[in-house]
Amino acid sequence: MKLRFAAAVAAGLMLSVTPGLAQEKKQLAFIVNAASDFWKLAEAGVKKAQAELPNYELQFKYPAQGTAALQNALMDDLVAAGTDAIMISSVDPKTSIDAFNRIAAQVPLFTTDSDAPASNRIAYLGSSNTDAGVQAGEVAVKALPKGGKCMGFVGFLDADNAKERIAGFKQAVEGKGIELVDTRGDDVDFARARSNVDDVLAANPEINCMVGFYSYNPPKIYEALQAANKLGQITVIAFDEDPITLGAVRDGSFAGTVVQQPFEWGYQGMKLMAKYLEGDKSGIPENKLIIVPTKVIDKANVDQFEADLKAAIGK
Repeated sequence: MKLRFAAAVAAGLMLSVTPGLAQEKKQLAFIVNAASDFWKLAEAGVKKAQAELPNYELQFKYPAQGTAALQNALMDDLVAAGTDAIMISSVDPKTSIDAFNRIAAQVPLFTTDSDAPASNRIAYLGSSNTDAGVQAGEVAVKALPKGGKCMGFVGFLDADNAKERIAGFKQAVEGKGIELVDTRGDDVDFARARSNVDDVLAANPEINCMVGFYSYNPPKIYEALQAANKLGQITVIAFDEDPITLGAVRDGSFAGTVVQQPFEWGYQGMKLMAKYLEGDKSGIPENKLIIVPTKVIDKANVDQFEADLKAAIGK
């Protein structure tokens, strides 16, 4: 009987310490705004950081759908599971302030790609979307010396990254005879992203310029223009580095694309959070903005950029 009691006590002790052992490594999470190939580079960056942070467990998370509610629920689940710090690209910062502050009261919270400056996040690490929009506008000015009427396409119209890119674009084309007539949102619905372009082609013959503000928008523009036999007839300015976009830049179908560095967001973001948890806050600037520069890719540098891209993700 005593032997059985001793065995039961030993088993109970094992059960009580096992969860503690599983939690020895601190857990860091990177949450994106929607499932898109764009995020594969950030995931590769997180993987590189994992190799350099053996005392941490790094997680890369996609919400089931690109909604603020599901993102916020995912953060709650991660905190409940013991995650120690989170970096997130917010779908809708303005409606998520309360949720972000609730999370930030429990674990250090950082933003990337789409900031939530009104929240209690520690810092933003990512692009200056305004600067990226200005670069896109400069591509348009160069490609449309006689002016033009542009239509924009984007995922989330209310997201700060979208608003800032659009504002930057308008700033760059002001007084140049180029007008951004409107921007159509699609809520990261790829079928809707394509139909938005089809609708503009059918209903707005005056449009001679299109701007794809999210990574998947330019490929959908390409598909629609190809189907309508209008490739090369409408000037296209793109964002990010989808293979279709790079191919279109290479063959002259697109005037250029403004690329970010999501690999660095994943890599630098994980390193930043690990240092913060260790008490090193030297990486947080006074303005809480850590800007990773964007750059313009055109026919002159697309081959080198694509080679560098493949090297970064190990292809």
